[in-house]
Amino acid sequence: MKFHHLRTNSFNQWMIIHLRYLVGFAFFPSGLVKLMGERFTRISTDHPIGYFFEALYQSGLYWNFLGLAQVTAGILLITQRYATLGSLMFLAILSNIWIITISLSFKGTWIITSLMMIAVLILIIWDQHKLRPILNYNKPSSVKEYPDPGRIWIMAGVVYAFSLIVVCMLDTVNGNIYEELLSKTFLIIIPFTFVLTNYKAYKNRKLMVNT
Repeated sequence: MKFHHLRTNSFNQWMIIHLRYLVGFAFFPSGLVKLMGERFTRISTDHPIGYFFEALYQSGLYWNFLGLAQVTAGILLITQRYATLGSLMFLAILSNIWIITISLSFKGTWIITSLMMIAVLILIIWDQHKLRPILNYNKPSSVKEYPDPGRIWIMAGVVYAFSLIVVCMLDTVNGNIYEELLSKTFLIIIPFTFVLTNYKAYKNRKLMVNT
């Protein structure tokens, strides 16, 4: 019953929706850099961290694959509709990153990755009712239905994802004045979409979830 009350609480639903946005955003910058074949860091190869990332970069196709996986996980989370799959992908990718930051003694970074691990575990627990049939091998089970994010959040997720991809791609090259203007325009669209969607949800609570 406690999970039911937590799952149906409007404020909790709002928090999870935006936690998905936040966690999904985290993968876009580094993922797109890898996907476009750029170096993620400029740390010297004399340092273990720089040596590690340079080795990954020199792997070529694997470096691009890592970027594609990160971007895909981020998009799935941000779209809300496929957030459960995105959370599982995020957990698989982030587990490796988390262990790497601890093993190579990243200063402070392991704290950030630890917080991200907590966040993704919260997201998985939130959708644990969808995963139970998989875990209950050869046993009759059913998926309990809970309200899903409303269409307003799904459309906002599409806007966020597209805007972030454009901004990050423009930041990877030496842009001219038009590219800078385009980048600033999409940077304005992101907070504008946030304010607009939350204002509409505040005025009409029925927009929060699909019932």
